[in-house]
Amino acid sequence: MTSKSLVDEFLLQKNIAVVGVSRNEKKFGNVIYRELKKKGYSVYPVNPNLAEVEGDKCYANFATIPEKIDAVIVNVPPPQTERVVEDAKAAGINKVWMQQGSRSDAAVEYCKKNGIDVVENECILMFAEPAEFIHRAHRWLWGVIGKLPK
Repeated sequence: MTSKSLVDEFLLQKNIAVVGVSRNEKKFGNVIYRELKKKGYSVYPVNPNLAEVEGDKCYANFATIPEKIDAVIVNVPPPQTERVVEDAKAAGINKVWMQQGSRSDAAVEYCKKNGIDVVENECILMFAEPAEFIHRAHRWLWGVIGKLPK
């Protein structure tokens, strides 16, 4: 289970890569990208099949991003997540957020064995402030039922 301190530490990072952006602006990777950008984070979209996302340059991998990346949000299917965490380690990134639906046991284990702080099965938009109403409501509900990180 993810701890509150890991969530808080992740949210202090400013240069964040978002893996899982798409041509479809309605996909959740794009929503995360837009929302974090609005909240003042420096976000870098990563998708090797796109040159541009939402009018911004898209990067093929971590090595092509011109800034030092502090953290990565993963919003891809679990088998792809396993490759993303290996690439993150190779790029010197030690903070990974596996968005709900992206988690795999192998990727989590890799992170733990390789000194990567990992947040798993949480929605970043519930925690990145200011959270939109729907995400605040979701956070409140998870608090009521005891599912928030402690």
